[in-house]
Amino acid sequence: MNFKQVVAAITLVAATASLASAQSPTATATGIINGKTIAVRYSAPSVRGRQIFGTGGLLSRDPTYPAWRAGANAATTFTTDTDVMVGSLAVPRGTYTLYAWVQNPDAWDLIISKQTGQWGLSYDPKHDLGRVKMTMSKPPALVETLKYSIADKGAGSGELRLEWEHRVASVPITVK
Repeated sequence: MNFKQVVAAITLVAATASLASAQSPTATATGIINGKTIAVRYSAPSVRGRQIFGTGGLLSRDPTYPAWRAGANAATTFTTDTDVMVGSLAVPRGTYTLYAWVQNPDAWDLIISKQTGQWGLSYDPKHDLGRVKMTMSKPPALVETLKYSIADKGAGSGELRLEWEHRVASVPITVK
């Protein structure tokens, strides 16, 4: 390759990366439960007319399927400034990576991994802190862009909620 070809290739890679990032912008869901902060940082992909879940869906073609990085681009992170219970799983204060086990589109497990800093395309179960069943429901309408929320339910309890396409998955959070 000559210099012009190298510059053109670098420009194309940068433009493609910029476009991919713009299509799945980063977002943060933050909640305060019993005075403690819990946050989920993720990249929010959009449906854009595609089937996402189930046989033949977009996620079934992901290299880590049926473990999904629960977002796009960099792995989704879960950070808590105190020890919490996520469902029945004790989660010490710190930062973790979230995955969702989506093999059955109507019955998910939330996976909390101790491995952090990865792109999210190399799931390894040996790093799991643990897994918890999620409560599944359907939204009233298509959820075009992936959305996380953390709600305070009072008395030290809350809920982590993930919504996308025709799925809503949630899990209780308890702060001591």
